[in-house]
Amino acid sequence: MTVSQTAPRNGRDRVPVRATARQLARQEEIVRVAMRQFAERGYEGVRIEEVAREAGVAKGAVFGYFDSKDGLFLAAYREAARSFSSYLEAPPEVLADGFFAVIRYWIEQTPHFIHEDWVPYRVTLLGNYCSSLQLRREITQFLLQEDPYGTQAFVQFGIDRGEVRTDIDVRMVVSLVDWLMDRCQDAIVTEELDPGLFGSAAQSPQMRDQRVDQFVELLRGAIGARS
Repeated sequence: MTVSQTAPRNGRDRVPVRATARQLARQEEIVRVAMRQFAERGYEGVRIEEVAREAGVAKGAVFGYFDSKDGLFLAAYREAARSFSSYLEAPPEVLADGFFAVIRYWIEQTPHFIHEDWVPYRVTLLGNYCSSLQLRREITQFLLQEDPYGTQAFVQFGIDRGEVRTDIDVRMVVSLVDWLMDRCQDAIVTEELDPGLFGSAAQSPQMRDQRVDQFVELLRGAIGARS
């Protein structure tokens, strides 16, 4: 967590107060508990008093730090997103094979990572499809401002290698990569966590490989450099 300061909830002239180590530790514990509960129960199934009880704090402390349930979920979403590796943290041999090899690597690794720790994937899945327009707006702002997956640097990596087209606005390419990768990985996460949702055929390794191939070629057709 990077919550660095707290302030009174009321009044126009709020004076930031530097959080103590104890306060930061308390906030981190609240977010850790909230992440697991959101992942297990969904947004609607989580009750602030239950988060507070498990975290060992008063219910008012949760609202004091995060203002609302939306604020707590946003903190959980941020922590989940920050826990993922960035694109350019792929193994050196994968980076050496280029931009689209990195895309393929992270898609293929998604099921493995889910089984290692499914909580952050489920939290981001909830955030990507949340019904609250205000919460969705704040998530989008966070992704644009912080770029937790390092998409901008990754796209520049592809441009520098001559693999990504330069005749369209780079910001559009970044947005396209983010959006398509999110949706592709969301589908994989959903299949892994609820295998029956898409039917047994979706679990075939051959079908999965084919879909990865098709996704990479779709993305290459959209943003790949023209020969």
